[in-house]
Amino acid sequence: INMSAKVLIIEDEPDIRKTIHYNLSKESFTVFQAGSIAEGEKSISDNSPDVIILDLMLPDGSGLTLCKDIKSDDKTKHIPVILLTAKADEVDRVIGFELGADDYVTKPFSVRELILRVKAILKRGVSESTKGDEEEFIFGELKLNLDAHQVFIHDHEIPFTALEFRLLKHLIDRRGRVQSRDQLLEEVWGYSAEVTTRTVDTHIKRLREKLGSTGEYIQTIRGVGYRFSKTPH
Repeated sequence: INMSAKVLIIEDEPDIRKTIHYNLSKESFTVFQAGSIAEGEKSISDNSPDVIILDLMLPDGSGLTLCKDIKSDDKTKHIPVILLTAKADEVDRVIGFELGADDYVTKPFSVRELILRVKAILKRGVSESTKGDEEEFIFGELKLNLDAHQVFIHDHEIPFTALEFRLLKHLIDRRGRVQSRDQLLEEVWGYSAEVTTRTVDTHIKRLREKLGSTGEYIQTIRGVGYRFSKTPH
């Protein structure tokens, strides 16, 4: 992991910002702070952060809007976003994932856990960029361009977030074998913290919706987890 990686905290509560800043700096990260969407946008363009920690409740709008903007812009969509959400905001978390957020932490949170999440995300990026992948994977009507992180069905490109792509590729790499939710959390998300397994279910549901009829390659194994078909049918 690049420990001098740049982390941007977009959070309007100065105490929380300060605490996160202090602890990340201690781990040798370069840390930037913003207290609003406007400041956050400026910092993103000025500092090109490697990870963004984004609060949902900001004085000039919703963090979800900013998340959507980050993930729909070619210049910034590769930057991982960790959402900070209030405990009750299950709906916001789901929407956040649909907009492309890579992870979330609920308030009140343990700073140590947040740092572990940041490290897990950076580690994921490194292993992805250093793996020598075969460039293309074809399975029935489904085609994955591994270098460009693109998914095609019948040669029609389907937009996938980085996390969705990683989850799909993980299932395909282990096709024919059942993957439990815990395994998926650990290997795709990069940690085995107390993240609700609903996170996995939400993402699988998204994958199936996006894949249309090819979504049936992803099979639910009741009480265990998920499996990708061994052969296209």
